[in-house]
Amino acid sequence: MIKELTAKLTENISKAIRGKDSQIELVCAAMFAGGHVLLEDVPGTGKTLLARSLARSVGGEFRRIQFTPDLLPSDITGIKFYNMKTQEFLLRKGPVFANVLLADEINRATPRTQSALLECMEERQTTIDGETMRLDAPFFVIATQNPAEIQGTYPLPEAQLDRFMIRLALGYPDRDEEIAVIGGAASFGAEEKLSAVCSSADILKAQDEVNACRANEAVCGYIADIAAATRRHASVKLGLSTRGAAALKRMSCALAAIDGRDCATPQDVKKAAPYVIPHRLIFKSAARGDVIGQILDTVPVPTEN
Repeated sequence: MIKELTAKLTENISKAIRGKDSQIELVCAAMFAGGHVLLEDVPGTGKTLLARSLARSVGGEFRRIQFTPDLLPSDITGIKFYNMKTQEFLLRKGPVFANVLLADEINRATPRTQSALLECMEERQTTIDGETMRLDAPFFVIATQNPAEIQGTYPLPEAQLDRFMIRLALGYPDRDEEIAVIGGAASFGAEEKLSAVCSSADILKAQDEVNACRANEAVCGYIADIAAATRRHASVKLGLSTRGAAALKRMSCALAAIDGRDCATPQDVKKAAPYVIPHRLIFKSAARGDVIGQILDTVPVPTEN
């Protein structure tokens, strides 16, 4: 089921954003794994377009927040206000009460406002005036940020970065795809014409399928060895946490399920690692190099024997 669902979503989203099938698959995998996605790239590469196209392709409630420096936590979670007419306090729910939430330019909001998403992303709940309320399932956050522009931005703290299952860069299209976009093959506002190809119930079934996907002892041991290698690497100050290792396992299982398998392999782990691990590490200097590639080249890969 999950393999066919991914194919339908990819085909539909590709009507609006061209040449990004592999990135669309990774975003779908993170959603099916119950995680969240951070799209980090320079302006004009299609980050918001991908997020909006995905939201339109998935049935359910969609909300968008444009993060700005004056945004307040209550603008995200909601607020209780006193109604003079009825003489009682009423709840005005914020945009987190949705199935798909687009947090556009998340690093433009203050740390206090950014932290309002922490409870929502991790616990699937929010607290307003001391009252805790569950969020509807599925709840999927896809956030965007521009790493090249630092003026007027607030870098995400490590605690919030860890809430994103994967960090992904779309990159520039190849020459033929860029010519097609320039020439108008992908028309402006194409995502507005997209219709839903699945329901929220389909996403929940896909998440159940990922939960049923297994990672045997050898694969789990391989993930643990990768995590340990990040902690020993000379360029890394703080390595992968156990929660990060668990996220790598879930993402690997999602990729296996999308490929039509019920068991994750080391190759799934290798495919997921560059998107799950780097944003969870703290490096000693800006000159990082290909740390994940080095680690994957040195950690022994388990075999069937």
